[in-house]
Amino acid sequence: SQNFMVESLLLSIKWHHFVMVPLNIRGNCNYQHILALAFAVKEINENNHILPNVTLGMHIANSYFMARWTYLASIELLSTRGKFVSNYKCDTKDRAISVIAGPNSHIYPFIANVLNVYKMPQVRFLTYGSSPMTDDKIQTVFFHHFFPNGDQQIKGILQLLLHFRWIWIGVISQPSVIGENFVRNAVPLFSQKGVCFDFIEEMVKETFSNDFLGVLTAFCKTYMIAMQSTVNAIILYCENQNTIFLRMLPYVEIFVETSIEGKDKVWIMPAQMEFTSVAFQRTMVMHAFHGVISFTVSSKEISGFNQFLQMRNPTSEAEDYLMRVFWEQAFECSFPKDKLDEDKIVCTGEEKLEKLPKFVFDTTMSGQSYNIYNAVYGVAHALQSMLSLRSKYKTRIEVGRKILLAQKIQPISVCNDNCYSGTRKRKIEGKPFCCYGCIPCAKGKISNQMDAVDCFHCSEDQYPNKAQNLCIVKTITFLSYSEPLGITLTTFSLFFSFITILVLGVFIKHQDTPIVKANNRNLTYILLIALLLSFLCSLLFIGKPDQMKCLLQQTAFGIIFSIALSCILGKTTIVVIAFMATKPGSKMRNWVGNRLAKSIILSCSIAQFTICTIWLAISHPFPHLDMHSMDEEIVLECNEGSAIMFYLLLGFMGFLASISFTMAFLARKLPDTYNEAKFITFSMLVFCSVWISFFPTYLSTKGKYMVAVEIFSILASASGLLVCIFFPKCYIIIFRPDLNIKGQLIKK
Repeated sequence: SQNFMVESLLLSIKWHHFVMVPLNIRGNCNYQHILALAFAVKEINENNHILPNVTLGMHIANSYFMARWTYLASIELLSTRGKFVSNYKCDTKDRAISVIAGPNSHIYPFIANVLNVYKMPQVRFLTYGSSPMTDDKIQTVFFHHFFPNGDQQIKGILQLLLHFRWIWIGVISQPSVIGENFVRNAVPLFSQKGVCFDFIEEMVKETFSNDFLGVLTAFCKTYMIAMQSTVNAIILYCENQNTIFLRMLPYVEIFVETSIEGKDKVWIMPAQMEFTSVAFQRTMVMHAFHGVISFTVSSKEISGFNQFLQMRNPTSEAEDYLMRVFWEQAFECSFPKDKLDEDKIVCTGEEKLEKLPKFVFDTTMSGQSYNIYNAVYGVAHALQSMLSLRSKYKTRIEVGRKILLAQKIQPISVCNDNCYSGTRKRKIEGKPFCCYGCIPCAKGKISNQMDAVDCFHCSEDQYPNKAQNLCIVKTITFLSYSEPLGITLTTFSLFFSFITILVLGVFIKHQDTPIVKANNRNLTYILLIALLLSFLCSLLFIGKPDQMKCLLQQTAFGIIFSIALSCILGKTTIVVIAFMATKPGSKMRNWVGNRLAKSIILSCSIAQFTICTIWLAISHPFPHLDMHSMDEEIVLECNEGSAIMFYLLLGFMGFLASISFTMAFLARKLPDTYNEAKFITFSMLVFCSVWISFFPTYLSTKGKYMVAVEIFSILASASGLLVCIFFPKCYIIIFRPDLNIKGQLIKK
């Protein structure tokens, strides 16, 4: 005789603790699942045709819908009972052979992470459309499914909508793979049949930072969106744990400051939701819901199950603790204790389950309970097959001898193994066509079937996974303010803008001092304002590109920088002409004055403005989705429209920079008091170095990093002008005022 355990039926009986009214909102449907499990184990143990001489037992754990409890329950299966020591199990005769996971999809990965390591089979008795999809095929070996195909349920919902001609609907889904799969599969299918969506809302997920009350408040907002909508049919595609919010709607005004007014809406719920009421809701008017149409799991009446329920006696010591808890909830009574509330009715144990309303407890086996019942039988039959196979071929052989088992299976006669998905067939020279080799798909291609003749490319908005057997949707990316690179560039842009404003303030405050007057303060103010706008225009390149940003990015950058460079050119030209005019008989005296500087700035700015105007008229920049630069991302960027005009804009700036550099270089040996040419020379050297290195770097980068390279070039070149030209003057104005006097000027 052997003992085996169907371990850890991870039911999802959720407990909540409220700060205000302590309402117990656990669903009674979960206890029927436990009774179905117990009934199936009892039937198997009493049936001599299934697992003779084997006693099947069960151990129940609670997942609480949370990862940490699921991990704890899974690890406890591998430890001695009562002693939580991982990988250490002794002093027990009960051997766990399988785990039946509960009806909620998100707990399966937590179970698999632990139990797959120990090759323990896991049975999933109810989940629609959430089969695990993973590149590693080993992860799915130990999963066995006992639930219908979710695609059929989607088609059933569509048939229901078309039957009643509900073509204007809303959808509320849960935040999980279940909800995402439903929206991804249902929306295109429903749209093809003429069904339109007014809203598609996703419920808020309960996390450590987002407690139950927060999720309930968010659900109430979603509910009000549904009530204010013009649709009359709403699909609520969730799982069991989400029905708690539906039960709480009549009481929601107690917990949140929201007035709930129900309207005539039809709610359509999938089969995985069991909307059973609890005891305190018997006399409640469910005004929050006009009506509910719920799909159900196929079931049938099981002989003996009703008698098994009638035999439950909560006063018997043989019954489990959960029976007494369930009994108190269902019949609104209490078993005698040391202290009994006077208002409570005493439970006698003679109450009849069949007298309970069906919306509180149904004595017929529900669809989900029937799936649990079948799952236990599936485990039992698998165990029996394994034990019978082990005993059938038990024999003695000598060491070194080979033994051939006479298995009654169809022999395999093929030239070679099949080519799995991710590979394709390759013809072997000199061999018949039925003999072929397998080679991996080329980079960028996939195959999703056995013995594929050729691989194929994914669509433009998808890319192959590592196993090259599945196409994954690319994510849209751009340089945003929320990522570290965007934050860094934004910080530097604002920092240099602030420094420029401080420098401008210093020059305005000391505008009557010799060093400010000697360097043409009007041109200085224009240059500082142009540098300030240059730093700020870099912010146009960060964030989600749109039509207005794309039109302003390059044009604003080009015109502002041209004004800055023309100011520098004007300053150097005036200095050179002023000293040339001091020579006797020089004709340059006619050119001395502010008119020459104004003419240079105006003509250069007009020339750059003309280039930008022609660019916008011929082929202006526009938002563009770049599908090809990045393998796994779609880059949302501003396309220049005309690359020739873009490089013409940069070329004109380079032309101004080279002339300014030449003029400053010629004026570098003039007297120091009037001469800032050596600082301009160095600043132009920095400017040219930045933009010469810009071109190869810009052409070699891809995606949002191209934008980052241009922003860096703008900030680096503008800051070079600011530091090299103005910091020496600020040093004299602030720290060496003794040099900023007229006497010092005349002396030099």
